[in-house]
Amino acid sequence: MIDLPDLADRYDLSAFVSRARVLDETAVIRFRRRPDGAVGVWVRTPFDVLATRSVRIGVDDPDVVLDAATLQSALRTPSAPRSPFDGPSGPARIDPGFSMPSAWDGGALPPDAGFVHIDDVPARTVVGLSRDGAEVARTEGGPQGPPPSLLDQTVLDVSAAGLDGGGVEVPMRAVFAVTAMGFVIDAAGRMVTSTTPIDAIDADEPVRVRATPTWARLDARFGSVYFRRAPSIPLTPI
Repeated sequence: MIDLPDLADRYDLSAFVSRARVLDETAVIRFRRRPDGAVGVWVRTPFDVLATRSVRIGVDDPDVVLDAATLQSALRTPSAPRSPFDGPSGPARIDPGFSMPSAWDGGALPPDAGFVHIDDVPARTVVGLSRDGAEVARTEGGPQGPPPSLLDQTVLDVSAAGLDGGGVEVPMRAVFAVTAMGFVIDAAGRMVTSTTPIDAIDADEPVRVRATPTWARLDARFGSVYFRRAPSIPLTPI
């Protein structure tokens, strides 16, 4: 069972699951309780990149995998308040269906800690790169989607002063994932979509790049995407 403290939490989780299903109708969602008490919601995107956001919900199991379609249906169905004293917008509990641990094919999840801040990239730049890549994919892609050469192409090389081996090569697959999951926001706080004008995004809105020796991640306002670094490079002060 999943406890939803209020409508905002329900909306946040529903938005994540909906975007995941747009990318993959057969997606499964993994919930893992975090040390800070929040719950990390994870999905493996078709770009071979993990996407996640943190939500303030309650889960019975500290690490559980659920079918996204069943979960989406449960989130759309009105549920009874947890007590007669809770109003329709108050805390509620939903049944997300059976656990499906064997359905998770996203591999091991990244660590909760140990990431070093490398640098920030303007969100406008990230969205622009994603749209340029989408145009290439439309002309060069096939029935299986964007060509692997496009997904593997390094589109950002982010480095940090004072760190030895601190450079992160960001592939197009990570840029596609962070925009396709709707994690970037515009100046009004709305999810950026494929039709959002670039200048509607605040010029100072960042996408933060963080890394460990084996993982890198892009952090936007509504969530993060994780990908493995290749090759693995230690992050040490110069």
